[in-house]
Amino acid sequence: MKRKRKISKALFVMFALLFAIVFLKQVIQIPYTEKVATSMIQPDPFASVKKYSTVLHDELTQYNLQEYTVVLIAVMQQESRGKGGDPMQASESAGLAPNTITDPMESIKYGVKHFQRVVAYGKEKNVDFPTIIQSYNMGIGYINYIAEYGGKHSEDLAKKFSMIQVEKNPELYNCGGNTDNFRYPYCYGDFSYSAKVTKNIEALADSLPELVSEKQPDIF
Repeated sequence: MKRKRKISKALFVMFALLFAIVFLKQVIQIPYTEKVATSMIQPDPFASVKKYSTVLHDELTQYNLQEYTVVLIAVMQQESRGKGGDPMQASESAGLAPNTITDPMESIKYGVKHFQRVVAYGKEKNVDFPTIIQSYNMGIGYINYIAEYGGKHSEDLAKKFSMIQVEKNPELYNCGGNTDNFRYPYCYGDFSYSAKVTKNIEALADSLPELVSEKQPDIF
């Protein structure tokens, strides 16, 4: 009889320990699982520029260009990631020194105005839209250059145009003397600007359906 009690007691202890082990394992795994799930949530790389979407849309509406809202958000992403007082990097297009503008609303005002000019002039010169985007970065002179070479942008032509400007003012356009800069020696503007903005537009298409649903321009 005593032997049976000892066996029963041993079985009870064994089952109790097994239950405790299973319970502790679940307790330990809960925070780990939550941590893994949290780490899988990636931050939105466009969060800072999206907050300006309404302002950009309203400013573009004044020029009847509201269908380009996603394009301008993509441009801002490339220019500044939506950071700083001049998120459109519009100081130079306003005839000022770089980063003179410190008010984001003023930056958007001048940035949209600059964009309106390059769109209007690009249509007048019958160049493709990638040229217009590149001209936001390189200026209206790039539109004239591309118009002379078939009206279609390419990075090769952007490099050639950049080098023309570099040769005019090599001390200014020298990539800060950094030969490791990806633009070097094409240090006037960014010859890959249009491709980068295009990539931003494609990425934004899924995250801003309320803007994409509007009548979109024939961009590419």
